[in-house]
Amino acid sequence: MTGRKVSNMAQMDLRPDSQGKVRDIYDLGDKLLMVATDRISAFDYILPDEIPYKGKVLTQLSIFWFDLLSDVVDNHIVSTDVADLPSEFKPYADYLDGRFMLVKKAQMFPVECIVRGYLTGSGLKSYQKDGTVCGIKLPAGLTEASKLPEVLFTPSTKAEIGGHDENISFERCAELIGDEAAATLRDLTIKIYTTAADHARANGIIIADTKFEFGTIDGKVVLADEVLTPDSSRFWPADTYKEGEVQPSFDKQFVRNWLNANWDRTGEPPHLPADIIEKTSEKYIQAYELITGKKFEK
Repeated sequence: MTGRKVSNMAQMDLRPDSQGKVRDIYDLGDKLLMVATDRISAFDYILPDEIPYKGKVLTQLSIFWFDLLSDVVDNHIVSTDVADLPSEFKPYADYLDGRFMLVKKAQMFPVECIVRGYLTGSGLKSYQKDGTVCGIKLPAGLTEASKLPEVLFTPSTKAEIGGHDENISFERCAELIGDEAAATLRDLTIKIYTTAADHARANGIIIADTKFEFGTIDGKVVLADEVLTPDSSRFWPADTYKEGEVQPSFDKQFVRNWLNANWDRTGEPPHLPADIIEKTSEKYIQAYELITGKKFEK
C-alpha cells in the first residue's frame, strides 16, 4: 500500500487493532478507542515527520463540533475523559489526554459524504473541463473560490490507505446503500455543513468544503469519525477571501507546497524542514482557536 508506515508508538506499547493515516483504533468489544496521532499524510503518503499537537487539535475540534451539532444529528461519542479509559490504557493517560475518543461501534456506510460550498480543487478542474462538478451542471462564469449557487452533495467511495477515493453520483450512492439511506445522508450532510459553516463564518473562517462519515447504531443514523477538522475540510480566512484567487488555508498546505517543490513523488517522501512543521502546527492550532473561541491547551 502506497506510503504505508507503522506508527511511531514510542508513547504507547499497545498495538492498535487497525490504523488509518492519522488514527490508531483499538477494538474494545462493543466500543472503540480512537486515538489521533500527530502523523500527517499528503498525496496519499504518510510522511516520516509528525506535526506537534495535530492529533489533539483534530480530536478537540471534533469534540467541539459533535457537541455543537448535537441538536442536528446524533453521534457515536461515549467519553473523552481519561477516567473512563480501560485499565490497560491508564498508564498512557498523559499521552492520551485530549487526543482520544471512546466511541460506540457503528455500522458504517461505505461512502464518504463530501459537501461543497465553494468551487476549488478537483471540483474546479471538473468545472473547467465540462461545466460540471461530479456530474452536477453549474452555471457559466464561475472561477476559483466562487461561492456555489447552492451547496453540493458529492459522495465518494472509501479507498484503502494508499488508494484514491472515487467520486460517485447520487444515483450510484443510492445503489450502494439504498434510496432512503442515500437521501437521509444527503440531507443530513447539507444541514450539518450549513449549520457549521454559519458558525465558522461568524468566527472568521469559511468552510469551503468538507467530508463526513456516517453509520448506524441500533438502527439510528449517527455522525462518526472526525468532524470538520483541517484534515477533512478546507478552512479559509474570511477576512482575506477574494473570489478568483487561490485562498490561504488552515491546514497542511505548507506541507503540500513544500513537497510539490522538493519531491517528485517517487520513492519514500522526504523529511520536512523544521519551519514547515512549525508553521503547519501553528495553522492547526489557529483554526481550533478561531472556531471554538478557546485557547488551545498544549
